Formats: sequence, C-alpha cells, structure tokens
Amino acid sequence: MEKKIICFGVRDYEIPYFEQLGKQYGYELVLRPQFLNTENYKDALGYEIVMVRGNCVVSYDAMKDLAAHGLKYYLTRTAGFNHVDLKACKDFGIESAYVPGYSPNAISELALTLAMMLLRNTAYTTDLTHRGQFKVTSQMFSREVRGCTVGILGCGRIGCTTAKLFKGLGSRVVGYDIYQSDYAKQLVEFLPLDEFIAQSDIIIVHLAYIKGSNDNFINAEFLSKMKKGSILVNVARGEVLDTQACIDSIKNNHLAGLGIDVIDNEKTLFFHNFDDPKHMDTPIHQDLIDLYPRVLITPHVASSTDKALIDMIEVSLKNMDEYIETGKCKNTLIK
Repeated sequence: MEKKIICFGVRDYEIPYFEQLGKQYGYELVLRPQFLNTENYKDALGYEIVMVRGNCVVSYDAMKDLAAHGLKYYLTRTAGFNHVDLKACKDFGIESAYVPGYSPNAISELALTLAMMLLRNTAYTTDLTHRGQFKVTSQMFSREVRGCTVGILGCGRIGCTTAKLFKGLGSRVVGYDIYQSDYAKQLVEFLPLDEFIAQSDIIIVHLAYIKGSNDNFINAEFLSKMKKGSILVNVARGEVLDTQACIDSIKNNHLAGLGIDVIDNEKTLFFHNFDDPKHMDTPIHQDLIDLYPRVLITPHVASSTDKALIDMIEVSLKNMDEYIETGKCKNTLIK
C-alpha cells in the first residue's frame, strides 16, 4: 500500500518534527493545520490513512463517506480517544489505534509549574510589577513547598512522575488511586480518599476519565473537604472536575488557587482567540478569567513539548508499521 498519511491539527512548530520522523519511517506526510471535523472532512477524501489529534471530531455519516472513499486507518496521536467514533470505525471496517503514553514529564512539569505559581503567587506578583507596582504586599508572602503535603490523585505513570518531582523538592507526597501499583507504593503514601483530601495542601489531578463513572469526581463535596487555603491543579481531563463548584470555592475563599490545563467541553474555549475577554462564550468561562491570578488557565498545552511530540508521532507511525506488517496493532482501539 502507499505509505501516505494526511495529518490534521499540525501546528507550525510541529512541522519539522513531522517531516523528520516521516522521512525516518518512510512515510509521506501531508500536513494540515486545521482540525478535522464534520465541516471539512472532505479534505481527507481519497486517503487510506488519516492521523488526528484530540480536537478532531468527525460525525458518523462523515466517517461513512470517508470509508466509501478509501479510508482504512484512523490514527490518533493522543492517549485519550473519546474524540474517535469507534462505532463508525467498527461499522465501516476502519482500523484505529492510539498512543497509550508519551513523555510523562511533559504533563508533570506543567502540573508542578502551575502549583508553584499559585503557591508562590508569582502570577499575582509579576502582574503587579508589569504594571510598575513594586511594593511588597501581604499576598506575596507564601509557604515553601517542602512544608506542604502534595496529594497525587491518580497514581499511574504520569502521577508517579509528578510524585518524584515534588519529592525532589522535599514535599511529603500522598496518593489516592483505586489501583495501587507496587511502583507507586514506593513513591507515595496511599491514603483513603477522605484522609487524602483532608491532609493535602496541594492536590494534583491525574485521573483517567471514564465516562459515566467519574464525571465531576471533584465536586462541591470534595472541595469542601479540602483544607482552607489549599491549591488544586487539574492536568488530566476537564470532565472529572465540576468547574462551577471550583469557581464557588475560590469566590468563597476556601480554595486558594486553581490551575487548569483542561476544562469540560473545552472546544468552545480552547484554540479560539476572543477579541474582548469580557465577551466569552459562557458565564463560567468569564468567571474563570475574572478570577485571575487565583485561577491560572493554560489551553491544553501540557503535552506541547519536544519529547512528547516526538513520542506521539513516532508511536503513531510505529502503529501504522504494525498494521502494514502484521495486519494488527497492539495499540488498536477496535476490540
């Protein structure tokens, strides 16, 4: 078969990595900046292989049309795959594979960065100095992270990496997870959920999202059990966190700070520019903006590092190699 792949959602800074790895693995990669969706899916007609990222969402009927025009493989260069219509893939005989893991340090480093910015009030402070205000205020006084208990909610590969980073700074690190691996037990002190919440000064969320199972896992009740003045950072999935409950907790001065790289239904907010931030698409998003610098938002960029990108592209191409060589792939989404 022709080793040609059309890749969607490719940012300018990613192009050299795609070109280098495409050449290395013997693929012709056709790069497109737009996210593949139901409106523009015809751009992919005639291609046997498509590679997408998380914000590429294509309807069932569009997938049917793509299959009718020769689509055989639908690769996603992401660990999450809720954007892939698996029913359509099964119904139309399209193979699909994902990237089960990429550089955990990419996500962990952003989690640490957001937590430290909130702990040391650096966004607040640099915002003042940017405006020429250099007097020291009471809000610039902070705790040291070595005196904090850091809770890792979800202690898989990424959670364990985050635990190592905070332990390296001298923090006590506790964890909560339904599954407790032997490796994780070497890094964190596992606690029952209520104790985990009550003892943590900073909680980092690395929960995998299971639709219908842990939606809004972090809700008003969860937040009420957190220490007054504690910090919450979510770099996992937006669906596990009740955004309105977090806003209320910040406004009530219970939660000291919130850092998020993900948000529920993020496609209405992330990857768009608003000429006037006061005219956001929803009141919730406006509230989040208004609560800066106690709320810090990054637009799903945790995986935007060189090493993570290389992992995503390389594993995707190796997935395709497996399909070509064996007809199967260990990272298949079609069970």
